[in-house]
Amino acid sequence: MAPGAPAGAPDSGISGGVPDPGTTGAAGDTAGDKGLRGNSVGLLGSVVLGVSTVAPVYCLTATLGPTVTAVGVQMPAVFLAGFLPMLLVAFAYKELNKDFPDCGTSFTWTVKAFGPRIGWMAGWGLTVATIIVLSNLAGVATDFLYLMLGEMTGSTWVAELDQNQAVHLLTVVLLIAGATAMSYRGMTATKWFQYSLVGLQLAVLLLFSAIAIGKAASGDLPDSIGFSASWLNPLQVGSFSAFTAGLSLSIFMYWGWDTCLTMNEETQGSAKTPGRAAMISMVTLVGSYLLVAIASQMFAGVGSTGNGLGNPETADNVFATLARPVLGSPWSILLFLAVVASAAASLQTTFIPVARTLLAMSAYRAVPPRFGSVHPRFRTPGYATVAAGVATAAFYVGMSLISEDVVQDTILALGLMICFYYALTAFACVWYFRRSLRGSLRDLLLRGVAPLLGGLLLSGVFLQTLTDAWDPEYGSGAVLGIGSVFVIGVGILLLGAVLMTWYGTQRPEFFRGETLRTDTPALVVED
Repeated sequence: MAPGAPAGAPDSGISGGVPDPGTTGAAGDTAGDKGLRGNSVGLLGSVVLGVSTVAPVYCLTATLGPTVTAVGVQMPAVFLAGFLPMLLVAFAYKELNKDFPDCGTSFTWTVKAFGPRIGWMAGWGLTVATIIVLSNLAGVATDFLYLMLGEMTGSTWVAELDQNQAVHLLTVVLLIAGATAMSYRGMTATKWFQYSLVGLQLAVLLLFSAIAIGKAASGDLPDSIGFSASWLNPLQVGSFSAFTAGLSLSIFMYWGWDTCLTMNEETQGSAKTPGRAAMISMVTLVGSYLLVAIASQMFAGVGSTGNGLGNPETADNVFATLARPVLGSPWSILLFLAVVASAAASLQTTFIPVARTLLAMSAYRAVPPRFGSVHPRFRTPGYATVAAGVATAAFYVGMSLISEDVVQDTILALGLMICFYYALTAFACVWYFRRSLRGSLRDLLLRGVAPLLGGLLLSGVFLQTLTDAWDPEYGSGAVLGIGSVFVIGVGILLLGAVLMTWYGTQRPEFFRGETLRTDTPALVVED
């Protein structure tokens, strides 16, 4: 019997029994079929999960500079444009979750729409994207941790400790281990920790923006520029290639809101609450991004020298440059603390989607059974969480020892993974509901038109990014005359196809459609 299941209830299927088809569905609020703790997360907690996973302060400090480099003063417009496909895809997630709440989300829904192999690749895309993001989060958290400690102690020696590779890698591994342990214990065990960190992030962003706008409006700053409504017009971006490059960065900034959905089997009102939480998270994020983008641009301008957002020497860590000029000393510590808090909070919550995706894939026999292990006390996917932590640490350490350029190229390839599985999920929604689209105008728009447009937009970004990444100048170098980012991105997808083919020869039940089908109401796994 699944841990915590009521006496007399059917077994979860994870330990060999046949699950009760009635435990999930359009109105299901329990999670007994996979052993997770049902009804443990409310609407507020789900929203906090979505915002925390995205890590808005971390995303902003890492992407403000590159986005300005790509599109100049149209940065706010690109942030707004990046919100559109995410919003359209969010409708797909909301509708699919309403009909079939399952913690496998993209994997499960894409299987039900298009079959086992396409669904498996969607799960692979989500898993790999998450591991890449987790490793980068740990790296950024380490950078800002030592900057913050240096600021607090007034010691440049402490701040520069991060430049020692051994110290940096050891700290990264310790942060990943800590986040893995917290995720292993579950969201409910660390709920107030997450609430505090997300609240701190949003408060510091508001404070930073207010002071930056106030100082820029005073007219005493040499690089400041006055606000213009044209900043919000995406049609004024210089070229389509530049727009796509900026859009790819913008899409990365919204990635992670779907964590609300991967917790659906543990959420109160699993059919409706996760979708609502995703929408609230998205609106919160776009509002924060636009405010900070406008404030930073007004304060520092878009020049390529000094504090300018287009300065290549500071583009990858804008807040480290602007903290003192905007907030002054010692209040600049708040911004460093917010980045550390953002990365730390996201480190913990970003384990949620990968662990629950692997749990679902294991439950339907798409990956080895061990990934379906649920901790009897914490009711979390324990083995999958630890496996993701080990993979993240190994990936970051391995890539760093090879070259810092390889790490950066892998991050650039991340946009391909995100567009890949989000677009598949959007198209899956359209196909899954294709017979009911004529039922009402609402169904036509929210289950058909919106997801289709979102999928097409993300597919366009995916293809344009592939085209741009082919150029040897895109990224750190070339492999056999092909851009390294293209090689890494396509290589990761091909690796997934190889692993899928190999596993299909070992455990063919899933790939024959015996464990998850279009008409599957719940788990139908039997030993």
